[in-house]
Amino acid sequence: MLKIAGISFTSPFILAPLAGYTDLPFRLLCREYGAGLTVSEMISCHGLVYAQKKTHKMLASTLADKPVSFQLFGADPEIMAEATSLLNEFEPTLIDINMGCPVRKVTKRGAGSALMKDIHLAEKILRAVCSKAKVPVTVKTRAGIDSNTTTALEFTRMCQDSGASAITIHGRTWAQGFSGTADWDIIQKAKEIARIPVIGNGDIVTYDMGIARMEETGCDGVMVGRGALGNPWVFDKAGRPETFNDIIPAVKRHLILMEKHLDTKRQLAYIRNHTGRYFTEFAGSSHIRQNIHAAESFLELRKYIDAL
Repeated sequence: MLKIAGISFTSPFILAPLAGYTDLPFRLLCREYGAGLTVSEMISCHGLVYAQKKTHKMLASTLADKPVSFQLFGADPEIMAEATSLLNEFEPTLIDINMGCPVRKVTKRGAGSALMKDIHLAEKILRAVCSKAKVPVTVKTRAGIDSNTTTALEFTRMCQDSGASAITIHGRTWAQGFSGTADWDIIQKAKEIARIPVIGNGDIVTYDMGIARMEETGCDGVMVGRGALGNPWVFDKAGRPETFNDIIPAVKRHLILMEKHLDTKRQLAYIRNHTGRYFTEFAGSSHIRQNIHAAESFLELRKYIDAL
């Protein structure tokens, strides 16, 4: 059983923060399929401090969403601390700090993966967040800057000495972005020196694969990102259904959750994108995806799925 700062989770499988995907409906769906913890999309510390409406919408949650971690990103320790004080009001189970996002619009501001180049600033940010947080604080980072500059072990030591209750390591480097394959050897090495839980992340697409990675590396849990899109069964011991008809109930359930919690008119393109991801491995999947993306309203989309 995964434990972080005395909090026990029902499963060591965690839904990773995915910009544009891990909203409330998808988190709820993944919880229903067995995820022990889910993480929100990245929350801008500046967006919180300046009370931006878009940022507040990203913090929508319900009791069924718990346990949930809200992930902050930023490069200014003072702003991050102020944002943490505001984030406490939303009562997350954990607060996570993003120190691994490789996307340029994040790194050009000195946040995300850019913090791997400045461990002293990363430490100041972590200590600032911990000083204001009313819940345990965790960190998500990467294997390193590039193949010649790994930072995961250094960050593991820094995080556990600076107040973090757990660390998640994505086995790719900043330079890799989302290409290539994840290096789980560095995750194993981090676990060997860590006094706090280590969560491994990278290339998990099935439940059995996640279990195997934990057994191989000794890590305390696994985080699943892109492998969960259109595939909430990654959190379920039973695994992904083998028949087309057995896929449909999950799609319908996701649509119900999206209708309940989203603006289905304004977010139709997003809803179509999420829905289309379920149809990738069956005969006729391409045709189904075309019809999904051609739907001109949520009602039309729902009727199409109901008729499959």
